[in-house]
Amino acid sequence: MRWTRILADFKIVVRSYVRNPVALFFSLIFPIILIALFGLIFSGSGTAVIPMTVLNLDHNSPASQEFMDALNSTSFVKLSFVNWSASSFAANLGANDDTVGLIIPEGFEANFTAHRPVNVTLYTDPEDAASAGQAVFVVSEVTNAFNLKAANGSAILGVNTENVGSPVYTYIDYLIPGLIGFSILTSPMFSMVDIAASYRKEGIFRQLSLTPLTRAEWLSSHILWYMSLTFVTAGIMIGAGIVLFGAHVTVSLGLIPFLVAGPFLFVSLGMLMGSVAKTPESAALIGNIVTFPMMFLSGTFFPVSDFPPGLQAFAHVLPLYYVIDGMNQVMLFANAARALTDVLVVFGIAVVFFLLAIRFFQWRDE
Repeated sequence: MRWTRILADFKIVVRSYVRNPVALFFSLIFPIILIALFGLIFSGSGTAVIPMTVLNLDHNSPASQEFMDALNSTSFVKLSFVNWSASSFAANLGANDDTVGLIIPEGFEANFTAHRPVNVTLYTDPEDAASAGQAVFVVSEVTNAFNLKAANGSAILGVNTENVGSPVYTYIDYLIPGLIGFSILTSPMFSMVDIAASYRKEGIFRQLSLTPLTRAEWLSSHILWYMSLTFVTAGIMIGAGIVLFGAHVTVSLGLIPFLVAGPFLFVSLGMLMGSVAKTPESAALIGNIVTFPMMFLSGTFFPVSDFPPGLQAFAHVLPLYYVIDGMNQVMLFANAARALTDVLVVFGIAVVFFLLAIRFFQWRDE
């Protein structure tokens, strides 16, 4: 390969990209929208006060009132009281779009003071898992405190909670590496799959075959472009996270190998997928089949550790997992050893895909 030809084709790629307003939007504006959107949705995750509808069938007895005061004092729930019947309580919750409800049964105080078992009933909506989890936690903690009081005990063992990585980290800090990985995956994959299929159909590859440019040089120029674009996109996302949400991510030289290896890998993979497809329609289908599992199962938006064991094992097969995990280790956890392992895996996979893309990519169809 000759660098003069690579750089010459690189200039052509840059000019065609800059003249495409849609491409510029998705490269320069869409990253800011992603950070702003997910930051606004999740930046307050776990701290919101959720509304809880309460039906007190114990006629506001002192013990039931004390229980409700304890719930209110947690600052995690805001109680509102209704006079519905117990039989219609669940239906009325659904009709009023209430996702959390609580019934304090008749005889609550009498049973509690006599040390007889008594249960409050908590209603949650499975579609609102965050509110449901928060409500279960708050009610359980208050219930435990009442049990401790009834046993004339005192609290000895407590729990202090801190964030993984640093006490100052928030959701947006953990999100930024995933969204950078998302852009590293989607931009080159979708573009290269489309280019490979459309250039073949329009005869552009046939025309390129008449020039001194080799297939490896043409592919290398596109890899070089998407590497450059990734640095810009990553800078925009990190800057937007810091300016809009006060992100605390660490930006160091350790991030550079992933901003290089990631585009190298996915440009090669996109070209390989486009080369084995015979039509633009089949290329788009293959690209989506390969891209979408990686998009959602590689830790882009949610930690892989939250997945079931089977999905965790599948995630570890996906190349994007090692890109995102490596950036997490560099930007959040300062784990150089694990980051080095991740980047070696990414580079190894990238070389394999590059060689396969060159093998199956032809200027002219057989």
